[in-house]
Amino acid sequence: MRDTYKAVEVSAPGVLRVVERPVSEPGAGQVRIRIEACGICHTDAATVTGTYPGLNLPRVPGHEVVGRIEALGSGVSRWKIGQRVGVGLIAGEDGVCEPCRRGDIVNCQNPVVSGVTGDGGYAEVMIAESRGIASIPDELRSADAAPLLCAGITTYNALRNAGLRGGDLVAVQGVGGLGHLGIQFARHMGFHTVAIGRGREKETLAKDLGAHVYIDSGVDDAAAVLQRMGGARAILATATSGGAMGPLVSGLAARGKFIVVGVPQDPIQLNAFPLVFGGRSIYGSLTGTPIESEDTLAFSVLESIRPMIETVPLEQAADAYARMMQGKARFRMVLVTKDGVAQEASVNG
Repeated sequence: MRDTYKAVEVSAPGVLRVVERPVSEPGAGQVRIRIEACGICHTDAATVTGTYPGLNLPRVPGHEVVGRIEALGSGVSRWKIGQRVGVGLIAGEDGVCEPCRRGDIVNCQNPVVSGVTGDGGYAEVMIAESRGIASIPDELRSADAAPLLCAGITTYNALRNAGLRGGDLVAVQGVGGLGHLGIQFARHMGFHTVAIGRGREKETLAKDLGAHVYIDSGVDDAAAVLQRMGGARAILATATSGGAMGPLVSGLAARGKFIVVGVPQDPIQLNAFPLVFGGRSIYGSLTGTPIESEDTLAFSVLESIRPMIETVPLEQAADAYARMMQGKARFRMVLVTKDGVAQEASVNG
Protein backbone atom coordinates (compact mmCIF):
# COMPACT_ATOMS: atom_id res chain seq x y z
CA MET A 1 0.00 0.00 0.00
CA ARG A 2 1.20 3.51 -0.78
CA ASP A 3 2.11 5.60 2.29
CA THR A 4 0.84 8.86 0.80
CA TYR A 5 -1.96 9.92 -1.49
CA LYS A 6 -2.82 12.92 -3.64
CA ALA A 7 -5.54 15.30 -2.57
CA VAL A 8 -6.84 18.63 -3.82
CA GLU A 9 -7.37 20.89 -0.84
CA VAL A 10 -8.71 24.37 -0.28
CA SER A 11 -5.69 25.95 1.36
CA ALA A 12 -7.26 29.42 1.48
CA PRO A 13 -10.58 30.78 0.22
CA GLY A 14 -10.70 30.35 -3.55
CA VAL A 15 -7.41 28.41 -3.73
CA LEU A 16 -7.38 24.75 -4.80
CA ARG A 17 -3.99 23.04 -4.75
CA VAL A 18 -2.70 19.49 -5.20
CA VAL A 19 -0.91 18.13 -2.13
CA GLU A 20 0.49 14.84 -0.85
CA ARG A 21 -0.92 13.57 2.42
CA PRO A 22 -0.02 10.58 4.60
CA VAL A 23 -2.45 7.67 4.54
CA SER A 24 -4.16 7.28 7.91
CA GLU A 25 -6.00 4.38 9.47
CA PRO A 26 -9.80 4.52 9.91
CA GLY A 27 -11.08 4.97 13.43
CA ALA A 28 -13.83 3.03 15.17
CA GLY A 29 -16.90 2.79 12.94
CA GLN A 30 -15.02 4.18 9.93
CA VAL A 31 -13.71 2.86 6.62
CA ARG A 32 -10.92 4.01 4.35
CA ILE A 33 -11.94 4.31 0.71
CA ARG A 34 -9.61 4.24 -2.29
CA ILE A 35 -11.45 6.72 -4.49
CA GLU A 36 -12.20 6.09 -8.17
CA ALA A 37 -14.44 9.07 -8.99
CA CYS A 38 -15.85 12.20 -7.37
CA GLY A 39 -18.41 14.55 -8.86
CA ILE A 40 -18.13 18.32 -8.64
CA CYS A 41 -21.25 20.04 -7.30
CA HIS A 42 -22.29 23.69 -6.89
CA THR A 43 -22.51 23.05 -3.15
CA ASP A 44 -18.72 22.58 -3.18
CA ALA A 45 -18.51 26.35 -3.64
CA ALA A 46 -19.30 26.84 0.05
CA THR A 47 -16.10 24.93 0.86
CA VAL A 48 -13.96 26.41 -1.91
CA THR A 49 -14.91 29.98 -0.98
CA GLY A 50 -14.58 29.22 2.73
CA THR A 51 -18.09 30.43 3.48
CA TYR A 52 -19.66 27.26 4.90
CA PRO A 53 -20.49 28.01 8.58
CA GLY A 54 -17.91 26.56 10.93
CA LEU A 55 -15.57 25.44 8.11
CA ASN A 56 -11.90 25.07 8.98
CA LEU A 57 -9.23 25.21 6.28
CA PRO A 58 -7.39 23.46 4.77
CA ARG A 59 -10.19 21.14 3.66
CA VAL A 60 -10.64 18.68 0.80
CA PRO A 61 -14.03 19.30 -0.92
CA GLY A 62 -16.26 16.73 -2.59
CA HIS A 63 -19.41 14.81 -1.67
CA GLU A 64 -20.20 12.66 -4.73
CA VAL A 65 -17.62 10.01 -3.93
CA VAL A 66 -17.27 6.48 -5.30
CA GLY A 67 -14.45 4.07 -4.50
CA ARG A 68 -13.49 0.76 -2.92
CA ILE A 69 -13.03 -0.02 0.75
CA GLU A 70 -9.41 -0.81 1.52
CA ALA A 71 -9.43 -0.72 5.34
CA LEU A 72 -12.02 -1.23 8.09
CA GLY A 73 -12.05 0.41 11.50
CA SER A 74 -13.01 -1.47 14.63
CA GLY A 75 -16.66 -2.34 14.97
CA VAL A 76 -17.40 -2.32 11.24
CA SER A 77 -19.07 -5.58 10.25
CA ARG A 78 -21.50 -4.81 7.42
CA TRP A 79 -18.91 -3.76 4.85
CA LYS A 80 -16.04 -5.70 3.29
CA ILE A 81 -12.61 -4.96 1.89
CA GLY A 82 -12.83 -4.39 -1.87
CA GLN A 83 -16.53 -3.49 -1.81
CA ARG A 84 -17.45 -0.51 -4.00
CA VAL A 85 -19.29 2.17 -2.06
CA GLY A 86 -20.37 5.78 -2.32
CA VAL A 87 -20.51 8.76 0.01
CA GLY A 88 -22.92 11.67 -0.36
CA LEU A 89 -23.24 15.09 1.27
CA ILE A 90 -24.76 14.01 4.60
CA ALA A 91 -22.35 11.28 5.64
CA GLY A 92 -23.34 10.66 9.23
CA GLU A 93 -25.56 11.98 12.02
CA ASP A 94 -25.23 12.61 15.75
CA GLY A 95 -28.24 10.43 16.60
CA VAL A 96 -29.20 12.54 19.61
CA CYS A 97 -30.63 15.82 18.28
CA GLU A 98 -34.40 16.17 17.95
CA PRO A 99 -34.58 15.56 14.16
CA CYS A 100 -32.50 12.39 14.56
CA ARG A 101 -34.63 11.18 17.45
CA ARG A 102 -37.66 11.63 15.21
CA GLY A 103 -36.02 9.63 12.42
CA ASP A 104 -35.15 12.65 10.25
CA ILE A 105 -31.42 12.14 10.02
CA VAL A 106 -31.04 14.20 6.81
CA ASN A 107 -31.89 17.25 8.93
CA CYS A 108 -29.54 16.32 11.77
CA GLN A 109 -28.43 19.45 13.63
CA ASN A 110 -24.83 18.22 13.91
CA PRO A 111 -24.24 16.13 10.79
CA VAL A 112 -21.08 14.73 9.29
CA VAL A 113 -20.84 16.70 6.03
CA SER A 114 -18.48 15.43 3.35
CA GLY A 115 -15.98 18.10 2.37
CA VAL A 116 -17.00 20.34 5.27
CA THR A 117 -16.74 18.73 8.71
CA GLY A 118 -14.26 16.22 7.27
CA ASP A 119 -12.25 15.83 4.10
CA GLY A 120 -14.19 14.86 1.00
CA GLY A 121 -13.58 13.19 -2.32
CA TYR A 122 -11.25 15.48 -4.31
CA ALA A 123 -8.57 12.95 -3.43
CA GLU A 124 -7.28 9.42 -3.94
CA VAL A 125 -8.24 8.38 -0.40
CA MET A 126 -11.03 9.29 2.02
CA ILE A 127 -11.95 8.29 5.55
CA ALA A 128 -15.73 7.86 5.88
CA GLU A 129 -18.20 6.90 8.58
CA SER A 130 -19.44 3.38 7.84
CA ARG A 131 -23.01 4.40 8.70
CA GLY A 132 -22.88 7.05 5.98
CA ILE A 133 -21.92 4.97 2.94
CA ALA A 134 -24.00 3.29 0.24
CA SER A 135 -23.39 0.21 -1.89
CA ILE A 136 -22.81 0.82 -5.62
CA PRO A 137 -24.46 -1.56 -8.14
CA ASP A 138 -22.15 -3.44 -10.50
CA GLU A 139 -24.13 -2.11 -13.48
CA LEU A 140 -22.98 1.47 -12.88
CA ARG A 141 -19.56 2.86 -13.76
CA SER A 142 -18.01 4.78 -10.88
CA ALA A 143 -17.98 8.03 -12.88
CA ASP A 144 -21.70 7.65 -13.67
CA ALA A 145 -22.63 6.70 -10.12
CA ALA A 146 -20.89 9.68 -8.50
CA PRO A 147 -23.34 12.47 -9.52
CA LEU A 148 -26.28 10.24 -8.61
CA LEU A 149 -25.16 10.47 -4.96
CA CYS A 150 -26.11 14.16 -4.86
CA ALA A 151 -27.81 15.52 -7.97
CA GLY A 152 -29.48 12.15 -8.49
CA ILE A 153 -30.83 11.49 -5.02
CA THR A 154 -31.86 15.14 -4.63
CA THR A 155 -34.15 15.09 -7.67
CA TYR A 156 -35.27 11.47 -7.20
CA ASN A 157 -36.29 11.92 -3.57
CA ALA A 158 -37.99 15.26 -4.24
CA LEU A 159 -40.24 13.65 -6.85
CA ARG A 160 -40.98 10.34 -5.18
CA ASN A 161 -41.81 11.96 -1.84
CA ALA A 162 -44.21 14.55 -3.31
CA GLY A 163 -47.34 12.39 -3.11
CA LEU A 164 -47.74 12.26 -6.88
CA ARG A 165 -49.54 9.66 -8.98
CA GLY A 166 -48.72 8.18 -12.36
CA GLY A 167 -49.94 10.45 -15.14
CA ASP A 168 -49.74 13.64 -13.06
CA LEU A 169 -48.45 16.72 -14.84
CA VAL A 170 -44.98 17.45 -13.47
CA ALA A 171 -42.75 20.28 -14.68
CA VAL A 172 -38.98 20.48 -14.26
CA GLN A 173 -37.57 23.99 -14.35
CA GLY A 174 -34.05 23.96 -15.77
CA VAL A 175 -32.26 21.60 -18.14
CA GLY A 176 -28.90 21.48 -16.39
CA GLY A 177 -26.96 19.58 -13.76
CA LEU A 178 -30.03 18.81 -11.63
CA GLY A 179 -32.73 19.28 -14.24
CA HIS A 180 -31.41 16.80 -16.79
CA LEU A 181 -31.71 14.09 -14.13
CA GLY A 182 -35.05 15.39 -12.84
CA ILE A 183 -36.53 15.10 -16.34
CA GLN A 184 -35.38 11.49 -16.64
CA PHE A 185 -36.72 10.54 -13.21
CA ALA A 186 -40.06 12.26 -13.82
CA ARG A 187 -40.56 10.48 -17.15
CA HIS A 188 -39.62 7.06 -15.81
CA MET A 189 -41.83 7.51 -12.74
CA GLY A 190 -44.75 7.76 -15.14
CA PHE A 191 -45.45 11.50 -14.96
CA HIS A 192 -46.61 13.74 -17.82
CA THR A 193 -43.26 15.50 -17.96
CA VAL A 194 -42.78 19.13 -18.98
CA ALA A 195 -39.31 20.67 -19.21
CA ILE A 196 -38.92 24.42 -18.80
CA GLY A 197 -35.78 25.99 -20.21
CA ARG A 198 -34.59 29.16 -21.86
CA GLY A 199 -33.90 28.91 -25.60
CA ARG A 200 -35.13 26.61 -28.35
CA GLU A 201 -31.72 24.95 -28.55
CA LYS A 202 -32.54 22.97 -25.39
CA GLU A 203 -35.77 21.49 -26.75
CA THR A 204 -34.25 18.51 -28.56
CA LEU A 205 -32.15 17.56 -25.55
CA ALA A 206 -35.09 17.92 -23.15
CA LYS A 207 -37.22 15.62 -25.28
CA ASP A 208 -34.37 13.15 -25.72
CA LEU A 209 -34.17 13.03 -21.92
CA GLY A 210 -37.86 12.16 -21.74
CA ALA A 211 -39.85 15.40 -21.64
CA HIS A 212 -43.22 15.15 -23.37
CA VAL A 213 -43.42 18.93 -23.70
CA TYR A 214 -40.80 21.70 -23.75
CA ILE A 215 -41.59 25.29 -22.78
CA ASP A 216 -39.17 28.03 -23.84
CA SER A 217 -39.46 30.52 -20.98
CA GLY A 218 -37.63 33.10 -23.07
CA VAL A 219 -40.59 33.22 -25.46
CA ASP A 220 -43.62 31.95 -23.55
CA ASP A 221 -45.10 32.61 -20.11
CA ALA A 222 -44.37 29.19 -18.64
CA ALA A 223 -46.95 29.51 -15.85
CA ALA A 224 -49.66 30.42 -18.34
CA VAL A 225 -48.75 27.48 -20.60
CA LEU A 226 -48.92 25.13 -17.62
CA GLN A 227 -52.32 26.49 -16.65
CA ARG A 228 -53.60 25.92 -20.20
CA MET A 229 -52.47 22.32 -19.76
CA GLY A 230 -54.52 22.05 -16.56
CA GLY A 231 -51.86 23.14 -14.07
CA ALA A 232 -48.89 21.20 -12.76
CA ARG A 233 -49.33 18.90 -9.77
CA ALA A 234 -45.69 19.64 -8.99
CA ILE A 235 -42.90 21.85 -10.30
CA LEU A 236 -39.33 20.80 -9.54
CA ALA A 237 -37.24 23.99 -9.46
CA THR A 238 -33.62 23.19 -10.31
CA ALA A 239 -32.26 26.30 -12.06
CA THR A 240 -30.49 28.62 -9.64
CA SER A 241 -32.48 31.76 -10.35
CA GLY A 242 -34.85 33.10 -7.73
CA GLY A 243 -36.23 35.57 -10.24
CA ALA A 244 -37.23 32.74 -12.56
CA MET A 245 -38.70 30.57 -9.80
CA GLY A 246 -41.23 32.91 -8.21
CA PRO A 247 -43.58 33.46 -11.19
CA LEU A 248 -43.81 29.71 -11.85
CA VAL A 249 -45.88 29.13 -8.70
CA SER A 250 -48.88 30.41 -10.66
CA GLY A 251 -48.46 27.45 -13.01
CA LEU A 252 -49.43 24.97 -10.31
CA ALA A 253 -52.81 23.27 -10.15
CA ALA A 254 -54.86 23.64 -6.97
CA ARG A 255 -52.98 21.93 -4.10
CA GLY A 256 -49.93 21.78 -6.36
CA LYS A 257 -46.42 21.72 -4.91
CA PHE A 258 -43.44 23.89 -5.86
CA ILE A 259 -40.34 21.97 -4.82
CA VAL A 260 -37.05 23.88 -4.62
CA VAL A 261 -33.86 21.84 -5.01
CA GLY A 262 -31.64 24.40 -6.76
CA VAL A 263 -30.38 27.11 -4.39
CA PRO A 264 -30.39 30.56 -6.03
CA GLN A 265 -28.24 33.44 -4.79
CA ASP A 266 -31.06 35.93 -5.34
CA PRO A 267 -34.33 35.89 -3.35
CA ILE A 268 -37.41 34.06 -4.61
CA GLN A 269 -40.12 36.72 -5.02
CA LEU A 270 -43.57 35.26 -4.32
CA ASN A 271 -47.11 36.47 -4.86
CA ALA A 272 -49.24 35.23 -1.97
CA PHE A 273 -52.45 35.13 -4.02
CA PRO A 274 -51.83 31.77 -5.80
CA LEU A 275 -50.61 30.26 -2.53
CA VAL A 276 -53.74 31.18 -0.59
CA PHE A 277 -56.30 30.80 -3.38
CA GLY A 278 -55.73 27.22 -4.44
CA GLY A 279 -53.86 25.93 -1.42
CA ARG A 280 -50.57 25.72 -3.29
CA SER A 281 -47.35 25.19 -1.38
CA ILE A 282 -43.64 25.81 -1.75
CA TYR A 283 -40.92 23.91 0.07
CA GLY A 284 -37.37 22.68 -0.25
CA SER A 285 -35.94 19.17 -0.50
CA LEU A 286 -32.43 18.14 0.53
CA THR A 287 -30.58 14.96 -0.56
CA GLY A 288 -31.36 11.76 1.42
CA THR A 289 -30.05 8.92 3.55
CA PRO A 290 -27.52 6.29 2.45
CA ILE A 291 -30.26 3.70 1.92
CA GLU A 292 -32.13 6.25 -0.19
CA SER A 293 -28.96 6.68 -2.23
CA GLU A 294 -29.11 2.95 -2.86
CA ASP A 295 -32.76 3.35 -3.92
CA THR A 296 -31.72 6.08 -6.36
CA LEU A 297 -28.95 3.96 -7.83
CA ALA A 298 -31.20 0.91 -8.14
CA PHE A 299 -33.92 2.92 -9.92
CA SER A 300 -31.30 4.41 -12.24
CA VAL A 301 -30.12 0.92 -13.16
CA LEU A 302 -33.70 -0.32 -13.60
CA GLU A 303 -34.68 2.53 -15.95
CA SER A 304 -31.26 3.10 -17.60
CA ILE A 305 -31.00 6.63 -16.21
CA ARG A 306 -27.54 8.15 -16.40
CA PRO A 307 -26.07 11.60 -15.78
CA MET A 308 -24.44 13.47 -18.64
CA ILE A 309 -20.84 13.91 -17.50
CA GLU A 310 -17.41 15.19 -18.42
CA THR A 311 -14.53 13.38 -16.75
CA VAL A 312 -11.16 14.96 -15.92
CA PRO A 313 -8.12 13.75 -13.96
CA LEU A 314 -8.07 14.55 -10.25
CA GLU A 315 -5.05 16.80 -10.73
CA GLN A 316 -7.15 19.13 -12.93
CA ALA A 317 -9.76 19.72 -10.21
CA ALA A 318 -9.27 23.49 -10.14
CA ASP A 319 -9.95 23.82 -13.87
CA ALA A 320 -12.92 21.44 -13.68
CA TYR A 321 -14.38 23.34 -10.75
CA ALA A 322 -14.05 26.62 -12.66
CA ARG A 323 -15.75 25.10 -15.70
CA MET A 324 -18.66 24.00 -13.54
CA MET A 325 -18.99 27.39 -11.84
CA GLN A 326 -18.90 29.17 -15.20
CA GLY A 327 -21.84 27.08 -16.41
CA LYS A 328 -19.79 25.45 -19.17
CA ALA A 329 -20.17 21.85 -17.98
CA ARG A 330 -22.59 19.57 -19.78
CA PHE A 331 -23.79 18.77 -17.24
CA ARG A 332 -21.74 17.29 -14.39
CA MET A 333 -17.96 17.39 -14.00
CA VAL A 334 -16.47 14.23 -12.50
CA LEU A 335 -12.91 13.84 -11.22
CA VAL A 336 -11.34 10.43 -11.84
CA THR A 337 -8.27 9.03 -10.14
CA LYS A 338 -5.67 6.67 -11.55
CA ASP A 339 -7.30 3.86 -9.57
CA GLY A 340 -10.60 4.67 -11.23
CA VAL A 341 -9.08 4.68 -14.69
CA ALA A 342 -7.31 1.39 -14.00
CA GLN A 343 -10.49 -0.22 -12.69
CA GLU A 344 -12.47 0.94 -15.72
CA ALA A 345 -9.80 -0.44 -18.04
CA SER A 346 -9.84 -3.82 -16.30
CA VAL A 347 -13.63 -4.04 -16.57
CA ASN A 348 -13.62 -3.10 -20.26
CA GLY A 349 -10.68 -5.34 -20.96
